[in-house]
Amino acid sequence: MTDTVAVADWQAWQRSWDRQQEWYLPDREERFRVMLDAVEAVVGPKPRILDLACGTGSISDRALRRFPGATSTGVDLDPALLTIARGHFAAEPRAAFVTADLRDPGWTERLPHRTYDAVLTATALHWLGSDELRALYGRIAGVVREGGVLLNADHMPDPATPRLNAADRAFQEARRARAKAEGTQDWVDWWQTAARDEALAGPVAERFTIFGNPADGPDHANGVAEAFQPVAWHVDTLRAVGFGEARAVWCSPSDAMVLGLK
Repeated sequence: MTDTVAVADWQAWQRSWDRQQEWYLPDREERFRVMLDAVEAVVGPKPRILDLACGTGSISDRALRRFPGATSTGVDLDPALLTIARGHFAAEPRAAFVTADLRDPGWTERLPHRTYDAVLTATALHWLGSDELRALYGRIAGVVREGGVLLNADHMPDPATPRLNAADRAFQEARRARAKAEGTQDWVDWWQTAARDEALAGPVAERFTIFGNPADGPDHANGVAEAFQPVAWHVDTLRAVGFGEARAVWCSPSDAMVLGLK
């Protein structure tokens, strides 16, 4: 008798993750396009990329398809999402993944390179409090080469526009409700499906130990933070920690992408 080994379709899991994220972020692909346009404009078409809080490697996936000469190092703490990423990129020598906690001051010591042309992250750092994110920006400044860039796309509401914020929130909630009624998975549904998958059950259980089970309530990997900071805070902080230039390069009513140029 031989043991049965669970085999997952990692590409299918990657697509499933993308669909679940698009339920929250219908303009997600536009963010990625603007992000990679900025990378090419500033550092060229052969970047060494650090995909920060990479999840399943969505940014790496798009960057490596767009830039044949690129390499990417993904960093995350989530064992389930890293399992999908490593499976998805198993045949891709240009991609590598590192398990690390971005709150750990020594996380950069685990990286395979000392410096990177571009540090990219999307919808991933909002679970850090203001002091934690400020410290992280400082450490990122230490691994971005001179002339390199950081791009962070995330929820960055403007407290000066409360009526617009409320209108956009109501619009997005109605859109998500319609999509969910049509069968789209949300964050909780997706994780419960992953937990039932034989190949992912172990990593998901480990993930629940670290972050909690989303079915039990919000977890800090999905938006429980000290505060969502506006664009101006990110820009000022990036300049304070060593980036020569910083500004928003994309925005929607609720989200934005900031670029720091070293």
